[in-house]
Amino acid sequence: MGKDHFSKNCQNCGCELHITRMECDSCGLAVEGNLELPRLARLSAEDREFIELFLLSAGSLKEVGKILDLSYPTVRNRLDRVIAHLKELDRDRRKERLNIIHKLERGEITAEDAARRLAKLS
Repeated sequence: MGKDHFSKNCQNCGCELHITRMECDSCGLAVEGNLELPRLARLSAEDREFIELFLLSAGSLKEVGKILDLSYPTVRNRLDRVIAHLKELDRDRRKERLNIIHKLERGEITAEDAARRLAKLS
């Protein structure tokens, strides 16, 4: 694994990791809470590097292909895979929202609990 490899899952138990604290090295200001990683940060290191190269190439798949020495169809397939991963992250969030709403409808959680949980997903 490279030095910038990031796993969103715990290497000990496999559960998803969450950021709970961010701190400014300069002034010491700290923010604590359950902070969610942005969607792009939840992609694999390989996918993030591909997206970075794609952006630095001004969105030119042809240029990305030249840099990586890959054919256009191969580069297009990689982009399609990244897009599919991002859509999967959206589906997971929608499923969780529906799960919260169903729990509310069944009386398993209060409206306040549902609102708090939904706000965390935003």
